[in-house]
Amino acid sequence: MVSASPSSLRFPNLLKEHPDAVAAFACAVLVFLGWQTLNLGWIGAALFILTAAYTICGFESAREGLTTLFEEKELDVDLLMIVAALGAASLGLWRREYYMIVDGAVLIMIFAISGALEGYAMQRTERSIQGLMSLTTDTARVMRNGQEITIPISELKIGDRVLVKPGELVPTDGLVIEGFSTLNQASITGESIPVEKTIGDEVFAGTINGYGALWLKIHQPPESSLIQRVIRLVQQAQTEAPPSQQFIERFERGYAKVIVLAGILLSTLPPFLLGWNWENTIYRALIFLVVASPCALMASIMPTLLSGIANGARHGILFKNGAQLEQIGQVRAIAFDKTGTLTTGKLQVVDVRATQQSTDQLLQVAAALESLSEHPIGEAIVQAARQQHLTWVEADNGQAQVGQGITGKIDRQIAVVGKAAFVQAQAEHVSNTLTEQSQQWETEGKTVVWVAYAGEVLGIIAVADTVRPAAAQALARLKHLGIERIVMLTGDNSRTAHSIAQQIRVDQVYAELLPENKVDVIRQLQKQYQTVAMVGDGINDAPALAQASVGIAMGTAGSDVALETADIVLMADRLERLEHAIRLGRRAQGVVKQNIVFALSFVVILLILNFAGNMTLPLGVLGHEGSTVIVTLSGLRLLKG
Repeated sequence: MVSASPSSLRFPNLLKEHPDAVAAFACAVLVFLGWQTLNLGWIGAALFILTAAYTICGFESAREGLTTLFEEKELDVDLLMIVAALGAASLGLWRREYYMIVDGAVLIMIFAISGALEGYAMQRTERSIQGLMSLTTDTARVMRNGQEITIPISELKIGDRVLVKPGELVPTDGLVIEGFSTLNQASITGESIPVEKTIGDEVFAGTINGYGALWLKIHQPPESSLIQRVIRLVQQAQTEAPPSQQFIERFERGYAKVIVLAGILLSTLPPFLLGWNWENTIYRALIFLVVASPCALMASIMPTLLSGIANGARHGILFKNGAQLEQIGQVRAIAFDKTGTLTTGKLQVVDVRATQQSTDQLLQVAAALESLSEHPIGEAIVQAARQQHLTWVEADNGQAQVGQGITGKIDRQIAVVGKAAFVQAQAEHVSNTLTEQSQQWETEGKTVVWVAYAGEVLGIIAVADTVRPAAAQALARLKHLGIERIVMLTGDNSRTAHSIAQQIRVDQVYAELLPENKVDVIRQLQKQYQTVAMVGDGINDAPALAQASVGIAMGTAGSDVALETADIVLMADRLERLEHAIRLGRRAQGVVKQNIVFALSFVVILLILNFAGNMTLPLGVLGHEGSTVIVTLSGLRLLKG
């Protein structure tokens, strides 16, 4: 039996997933073949090939245009494009100037490419929602009639008791009624350190349970859980059309109405008002449809945006949507997530203070005990000891005290690492200087670990999520660029947030936020500054990324959902690239405006010449195509720099 090769399966999948892109590519190939065949003088073959191009790429636009006309009683650019293309084809056949048929085919091809890009943008919404759905489990363990059973999430009821074992995803929001554990909530709240949960605390669906089993009581329907609200927020924000897009749609329909009405009047009134003969009237009307078609207008935008996208890609900036290249040039305020965006998202030892012993001995004792633990704080301490090239004796009889610390024996002496009260209870004397230093570090938002050995406190170790090296400079350059407001949004505690903010000098801090709170802040900023960017990396940032005028995700550290939801991705997690992205967006805006003014001005000149009777068909086509080439080359300027 012969199996199908991967290449034989690739095309059907591509056709199914991206039909608009396949149609646009096929149209481009057919237009090129038709043009070459026409150059060879094979008129019949050229007409057949170009007819195929019209059919493949023009059918969908014709269907949409006619649907809008008959159902919504509106004219749009799709219908105008078809009328202009068919007018060019008819004119070419009538005058036996077959290159006019190629002109119409090129017009259809440009619209097909635009439609394919729009289709890609729409597919992102569905993928981002699927990514969010993957964070939830399908089933939950509940206690019913004294027995533990597994049921679908949809069957959970308020009051049910749900068991979450170590390492499992929490199936739905609930209140802890039994047990103690630490939960990794980074995907929901953005907190950099696992949070301890005990009786009475609320836990969220999609978070990861640590080492302890938890019994939860369901206090709200599963569809009201935090993760489900995140999904609904992403859906809502991504389906709302921004004002600029609505304006463009209204302009396109208005433009189509004016051109169609003008074409009708031009083809009927001149014989009565100006004394033209009907042949000349029809000739002028068809030239009008060709020169007034929005080909140059469309070319003034897309090549510019595509060139800007290519420029960004070379600099590690992925623009998913050409419209967002323009939007980022209008940004007046930027909101940053903290963990994983402004910070590295990884705990590190940032300060060590020993008493009478050396810091090496302090780290050796701490690493000997923490090497028995898988807690992120312990991993940071062990990593710091390794970076100092230290070695240590393995600890015996290690015992973790939940939420307090860990004890063990090193060379038959008791060693203790953990919270202040836990360690101090097993030490003879605690230095006031050490206590004051500990309090100072905690004020700065650092987590302090105490270390004791043989009944004596050896010192303290401060652990924290560290600021990205280039963060402060990147934010300073954004302010120099004219960004009016820079804020930080985080689910972390206020003390840690303000400590980070002081280091990088943000204008305002919003701490202890849930995902829906971040959306509220973005909306407030949009009311004041209109165009607002959001930079984030986590699942908890997805709703805010979707709500923002421009969503920007960190490519390396970012979650799949953040990457799918965002409009722009910084592929190397380099915040300094934001400045280049904004400058590129502003350049794109300038070039697009220049191209639009030139394209419309050229159309006006061609129309005046046509009405004056000095325009021939070849000259009209030359002017129409020439203006298109000029604005296209103008847009390619963004490839440089």
